[in-house]
Amino acid sequence: MKTAILTDSTAYIPKQIREQYNIHMIPLSVIFGSETYQEEVEITAEEFFAEMKQHQELPTTSQPPVGEFVELFEVLSKEYDSVISIHLSSGISGTYNGALTAGTMVEGIKVYPFDSEISCMVQGFYALEAAELAEDGAEPEKIMERLNEMKRSMRAYFMVDDLTNLQRGGRLSGAQALIGSLLQVKPILHFVDKVIVPFEKIRTKKKALNRVYELFHEDASQEIPMRAVIIHANRPDEVEGIKRNLEQKYPHVEFMISYFGPVIGTHLGEGAIGLGWYKK
Repeated sequence: MKTAILTDSTAYIPKQIREQYNIHMIPLSVIFGSETYQEEVEITAEEFFAEMKQHQELPTTSQPPVGEFVELFEVLSKEYDSVISIHLSSGISGTYNGALTAGTMVEGIKVYPFDSEISCMVQGFYALEAAELAEDGAEPEKIMERLNEMKRSMRAYFMVDDLTNLQRGGRLSGAQALIGSLLQVKPILHFVDKVIVPFEKIRTKKKALNRVYELFHEDASQEIPMRAVIIHANRPDEVEGIKRNLEQKYPHVEFMISYFGPVIGTHLGEGAIGLGWYKK
């Protein structure tokens, strides 16, 4: 059986890595006023953050139409017997359900939708691992088994630097955001039961990041081989330094850098930094 691997744009896997691993991608969109852009196709993360500064209103986001999934699955059916379709958490987007619905509407290819229950490059880790297994000829059921096993050790924490987007997006009341900025509160967020919830509220960015490193250390100190990613919202230089420091402390961990693109960046805002990892 030949198995295709598909994920959506919110995995933010760089194009060259998608091509290297033969990972297919379906984009979500970000909307500024009357202009709609498919992220990773028509707008980059850098362009998005520049564009956001020009607008008073927060952009909105939209999932891929079911018809786009159907078209893509039909194209894949010409070359593949099955497709593993890996998507951002169903608790924050209908993308996974779109893949599920489309899977019942196509013939000639078996669709295995997978709810990552998370997003960004942490979601991308599932796609990379699935692609490696598919390349080795693993059956789709075996790949799904491995993805569910990975879920048990998958962790991610995000530090929000600027509360404006959370407030404007209705995620925080105005009063809460004001108090937060006065007290320099930098909330640490994580996924619980498929939705993003506050983990802790910490004063100052430095303390918040140190808390994230502590959480990482709890797993990394066991010296089990791990894969980790540092994710940033328009802070490339800062995360290069973070990566160097962590690599020195944890030589058994394979680190990479990724970014919050337009759809997730709409909610977290510029300056957010995240750390995600799992045990190999």
